[in-house]
Amino acid sequence: MEEPLTEELLNELLNSDSPEQFLEHHHTGTRELADYLQELLATHDLERVGVVHAAQLNETYGYELFTGKKKRPSRNIVLQLAFAMGLSLRETDRLLQAAGASRLYCKDTRDAIIIFCLDRHASLNEVNEVLYARDEETLN
Repeated sequence: MEEPLTEELLNELLNSDSPEQFLEHHHTGTRELADYLQELLATHDLERVGVVHAAQLNETYGYELFTGKKKRPSRNIVLQLAFAMGLSLRETDRLLQAAGASRLYCKDTRDAIIIFCLDRHASLNEVNEVLYARDEETLN
């Protein structure tokens, strides 16, 4: 099921008779990184081991991310996972938020490159090549 956009939820909240009416129909609160990773695996029909390998992560570290033992990975690690999973920009921003990292910002040169590459379904190696060519920090 497609998750509603924040703007849609905000409009619904503002048009509700009370906060309780809105909260009865919507789950609010912080999404745990491991829970969202598991949801993304199911949604995209992926296996954890394949994602960890494609993200070029250590297997133990990747396991800790997916099981919740590691809760605050770096922003770059989260982006590596996003590329490994073939996520959309919206999914990537939600994953960053679940990890406690800042969302992608198109006015930032490095983030603009990452957004462009996400949109074009580039691989992790491809985005790193573009970042390197522009003298920007690579993801790994």
